[in-house]
Parts: sequence; C-alpha cells; structure tokens
Amino acid sequence: ALVALSFSGAIGLTFLMLGCALEYYGVYWPLFVLIFYFICPIPHFIAKRVSDDTDAASSACRELAYFFTTGIVVSAFGLPIILARVEAIKWGACGLVLAGNAVIFLTILGFFLVFGRGDDFSWEHW
Repeated sequence: ALVALSFSGAIGLTFLMLGCALEYYGVYWPLFVLIFYFICPIPHFIAKRVSDDTDAASSACRELAYFFTTGIVVSAFGLPIILARVEAIKWGACGLVLAGNAVIFLTILGFFLVFGRGDDFSWEHW
C-alpha cells in the first residue's frame, strides 16, 4: 500500500511540474497549490487530537474539520482555474494542475484510509 501511495503521489507531482515547467507554459504560479497539499490534513489531525469521543458516529469537531478540509480542497481546485481565467497561466497548464490535484488528493485520502484506522496500541495509555 505504501509503494502504491508513493507512486501515485509521484504521478500527481509530475502532472503539477509538467503544468509549470513545460516550455510552452513556462509559468510557475501553479506551484502555489503545494500550500494546499500541506495544509489539507491539518484540520483532521487537530480534530483527531482534540475530540475525545472516538466511538461516536459524529462529533462537531470532526464535522468542522471535514468542512475546513473541503474548503481547502475546493480552493486547491479553484486556484488554477482562476489563474487560467485571468490569463496568468494557459488552460493546458490548468488542466495538468487539475489532474495533479485529483491524483494528489486521492493519494492523501488513500493514506488516511489505509493508515488512519486506530489500532489497539496507543501511546496515550502509558
């Protein structure tokens, strides 16, 4: 699973780099979506750390984390579209960045699905 996740992450970053570094496009403004990649899991980590009721089906803290994460993901998809709309980047670069966004965010989701489930051993019990 780890090899597949790292391979898909590399594919997503390749799409992002192609959207920036190809000579026809040649503009590096789409690299600002890297900020969204880094801040995307932060609300989930905060909600996981703060919420005490892990057995509950839903909690306000977890729902707020989902809301903020959704806003971050939508912003990451919106930034290249806005940049292409104001002609800061070309539409082909926008398409490559959007493809990279889809692959990277699916990789992040896959990481949390594979490695995010709780196990019996926890450091908090010590």
